[in-house]
Amino acid sequence: MKILVSAYACNPEEGSEPQTGWSVASALHELGHDVWVLTRENNRDAIERALTDHHEQKTGACMEFIYVDLPVWALAVKRRVGMLRTYYSLWQVRAYFAARRASHIVSWDVALHITFGSCWLPTSVSWLPVPFVWGPVGGGEASPRAFIRGLGIRGALYEALRTAARWWGRKNPLVRHSARKSVVALGTTPETVAELRALGCREVSLLPRMSLPDGLITELGALPPAPERPIRFLCVGRLLDWKGFHLAVKAFALAAIPDSELWVVGDGPAKARLAKLARELGVEDRVRFLGKLTHRAALQTYGKAHALVHPSLHDSGSWVATESMAAGRPVVCLNLGGPGVIVSSESGFRVEAREPHQAIDDIARAMRTLAEDPALRGTMGEAGRRRVDSEFRWAVRGRRISEALEAAVRR
Repeated sequence: MKILVSAYACNPEEGSEPQTGWSVASALHELGHDVWVLTRENNRDAIERALTDHHEQKTGACMEFIYVDLPVWALAVKRRVGMLRTYYSLWQVRAYFAARRASHIVSWDVALHITFGSCWLPTSVSWLPVPFVWGPVGGGEASPRAFIRGLGIRGALYEALRTAARWWGRKNPLVRHSARKSVVALGTTPETVAELRALGCREVSLLPRMSLPDGLITELGALPPAPERPIRFLCVGRLLDWKGFHLAVKAFALAAIPDSELWVVGDGPAKARLAKLARELGVEDRVRFLGKLTHRAALQTYGKAHALVHPSLHDSGSWVATESMAAGRPVVCLNLGGPGVIVSSESGFRVEAREPHQAIDDIARAMRTLAEDPALRGTMGEAGRRRVDSEFRWAVRGRRISEALEAAVRR
């Protein structure tokens, strides 16, 4: 097929949303489809480093990029005022006209929107006169009310603003147009599947968007076992209040595991609050803040840890949980959103999020169990590897998205 992919974020050298945009487009190309990708100009250098003659010749299909951006002054305003979603919406307008110009040269069979992967943000490719597939997208997840008080003033304000943005997204006629125009919509979590149906999508399926390239799976699988002591737990991600790392620190203190450490990889506005919490709980000497690391350096920390603790309150997916499973490390997460879908009961502990004290108690219990039972860590680690191998490879995700695109064209 000739496929137009809308991927505002698309960068093979980054994680999260940019990696999602790149991995989906690349996987579709490797399946033999001709792929054109609408993306931002600032992704050009990384994309061109990744595009090699070997990659082009391997499938015989073409992979082209249409770079679109707003004027420099608009970028300066976005950075200074923090108007990312406004910038994104205006970018969508310019991307639409770029696609219309390109459509005089290329007749696409189908259009696919990947990033930003949110069901409450519109996409302009839904206006093109070709079948449209929306997703995989997330955004239907929300922090449980009982947990918002524990996020502090800044975190609670963020959740209130996010709730307002999601409400507007449901009412936004452009979002509803994207929903109505979608022949197939793919939601990354059960919460988003329900949201997409409420928006008016005709056919909705569950499809987590997390996937890893074969090379990264091999690299993570080759990491050596962690040293026997100290027992080391790992948190990886932006230090934002809703990521729930405060729950991990409290659970670590409550678990009181002898000769143990908690490593926190990442940076962000919640760092000072987390460090203060560690001091107040008397575990400051055993909670290490490693700061923001390159993706390559962050991957190496999996080899030095025994388990990942990722109690995020509303992730649509989780790169770090997927990578941890590929590295053969069990995951302790809340049974919410993307992590609750990605992690199975065989590969980790999915803690119910009824209220904070209960969740902290259950996370601490899971940490103690993993610390005391090396055989269980090994069994869960192997189950995680098998799950990534069968469910979360680029090729697997690409095939499932390709099937959705083919179904949309047939209709």
